[in-house]
Amino acid sequence: MTTGTQALTPVRTETGYTGVPADADWRAEVRALAAQRDAVVLAHNYQLPEIQDVADHTGDSLALSRIAASSEASTIVFCGVHFMAETAKILSPDKTVLIPDERAGCSLADSITGPQLREWKAEHPGAVVVSYVNTTAEVKAETDICCTSSNAVDVVASIPADREVLFCPDQFLGNHVRRVTGRENLHVWAGECHVHAAINGAELADKAAADPEAELFVHPECGCATSALYLAGAGAVPAERVRILSTGDMLTEARRTKATSVLVATEVGMLHQLRKAAPGVRFQAVNDRASCRYMKMITPAALLRALRDGADEVHVDADVAARARGAVQRMIEIGRPGGAE
Repeated sequence: MTTGTQALTPVRTETGYTGVPADADWRAEVRALAAQRDAVVLAHNYQLPEIQDVADHTGDSLALSRIAASSEASTIVFCGVHFMAETAKILSPDKTVLIPDERAGCSLADSITGPQLREWKAEHPGAVVVSYVNTTAEVKAETDICCTSSNAVDVVASIPADREVLFCPDQFLGNHVRRVTGRENLHVWAGECHVHAAINGAELADKAAADPEAELFVHPECGCATSALYLAGAGAVPAERVRILSTGDMLTEARRTKATSVLVATEVGMLHQLRKAAPGVRFQAVNDRASCRYMKMITPAALLRALRDGADEVHVDADVAARARGAVQRMIEIGRPGGAE
């Protein structure tokens, strides 16, 4: 296939790739190359809008993990951050898994290492380890069961009440699960996503005061999740307007909301899917600077490079993958079939 992008050579820069024109040719080439490579293109909800729109499937970690596990394609191109592509490789060890930019990491996944988790486990012998899916393969290998933000409560509730639980790495999600379950033997690791942690309660309160009729969609990873519940409890915002939601659940709520305005506390890439789901609703970011630079490393040029050259391929040590696979599969099996983070 000949298009205007064939002669372009993507150039890696500090923030991504350059070299792709702002027209539809690159999209046609993506689809042609994906067909040639027998590849399925998966895009996370936090990706650039143009990446979301060209993908075969757009969703959150749990939905995309299920698709990666069940897809008949021989190649998975994961437009997301590295732990997501690792998870796809864990679930599909015989498939080729590509991530368009191998530098696309995750501050939350980096907040705990395998050795740190092993040391924590040694301090709590017999405890059940529940790890958020936003972790490295090495951490998953030390985990009993993984979870996402949509099924974290269900996962913890499935564990006998007399067993200690070690929850890592996100402190905000862990505290949310403890609050909902009332579980006192749940120990929470002090990690955080730098993007979500920066969405603070003061910003939320200001935006809510300026738009008193708006509903609040708040991701449980956010530093403002507790503030949202406080505002509801104090009567500053009607309790029925406050929703603590995973990204998948945000889409479900968007389709059925009667509100004309919604304040959204999560990474700003989510606004694209919300606006597509409910074009008659005004969705506004609580913090419009809440953009993950790692997610935004996956550019059109980077995606084309991955499909043309088979770069960057993701590998997971076979022993690590085998030990991690059970924890990930249990995550997929527990809880609702809907959204994840």
